[in-house]
Amino acid sequence: MTLSQRAIDIGARVETFVRTIVAPYESDRRCGAHGPADDLVMEMREKARAAGVLTPHILRDGEHLTQLETAHVLRLSGLSPLGPLAVNTMAPDEGNMYLLGKVGSAEQKQRFLAPLVDGRARSAFFMTEPASEGGAGSDPSMMQTTAKLDGNHWVINGRKAFITGAEGAKVGIVMAKSHDGACMFLVELPDPAITIDRVLTTIDSSMPGGHAVISINNLRVPADQMLGQSGDGFKYAQIRLSPARLSHCMRWLGACVRANEIAVAYACKRHAFGKPLIDHEGVGFMLAENLIDLKQAELMIDWCAGVLDTGALGTVESSMAKVAVSEALMRIADRCVQVMGGTGLTTDTIVEQVFREVRAFRIYDGPTEVHKWSLAKKIKRDQRASA
Repeated sequence: MTLSQRAIDIGARVETFVRTIVAPYESDRRCGAHGPADDLVMEMREKARAAGVLTPHILRDGEHLTQLETAHVLRLSGLSPLGPLAVNTMAPDEGNMYLLGKVGSAEQKQRFLAPLVDGRARSAFFMTEPASEGGAGSDPSMMQTTAKLDGNHWVINGRKAFITGAEGAKVGIVMAKSHDGACMFLVELPDPAITIDRVLTTIDSSMPGGHAVISINNLRVPADQMLGQSGDGFKYAQIRLSPARLSHCMRWLGACVRANEIAVAYACKRHAFGKPLIDHEGVGFMLAENLIDLKQAELMIDWCAGVLDTGALGTVESSMAKVAVSEALMRIADRCVQVMGGTGLTTDTIVEQVFREVRAFRIYDGPTEVHKWSLAKKIKRDQRASA
């Protein structure tokens, strides 16, 4: 697979912007436990807009880069935990933009997609429900949020949990169950029928608005704000989820590239027992293993991107990539902390944050074990079919 010149050029501009303009913001006090403040995000986006790197994966004519091209650009945007926020390639917006571009009507794209692409609004995807109430998590068929038709409106009731970016979002995609099955609805936020019960304090802190527990009480949504057709919600979720989980891999690969750079620089400068740390076999071998894992993660991402670029859903391939890449990045981040010793545990560099974020990534978009279980089911099906 050969990378296009346009992707190389866009990636170079994004990398320069992230390293020179965004990275200095990493110590900004507006980065809190529930993510960077919206005024910080918008400040960085204005600079990205001026530099011509805002929403770089969607071209001015509305064309989307191929998945292989996107992999290159998003990896470079991820060189800082703030990079995807600054250039508008972050989750959940990137996945929501992709879904709206594929399924939304012309009117829906103008009303809900355009502000996201322009970087002037954030979005939230309301799917997961509280486990304590028996709601949908890794098993979406357990969805309890309901949608009932009342004239030319749908009335939605339910509870949602771990809704990333709900606080401060302007656009929402709400999943609920109608008499036909799962559905998706587009809503303008905030809405008085959607209340934030609390924002959870979690291990990660890179996403504005954090992760919220939500109550939806008699939310009335006009029928023309249903995304696609009633009962097709799970189909649309698959359209979104395969590229979205791969995009997570892309961005966090970039973060681990940067963390490894920091660890390498530390190991080459720091001396102990008469020589640089990197000359101690135990340290040098860890960094060598990082190099191997980084390349394997990159190749896995590019392979899956190539599958998606054929037009295939890539459900199996994205599960394989998500498991392989998230586990590899966890090993890389852990080694970076270990190589840097006490310094790796501090906020003096982004290494500590990358470690936390990548640990959460092993849960995002399906835990490793759920993907392995799904793959094992496919192995069993394939065996039966060939018998």
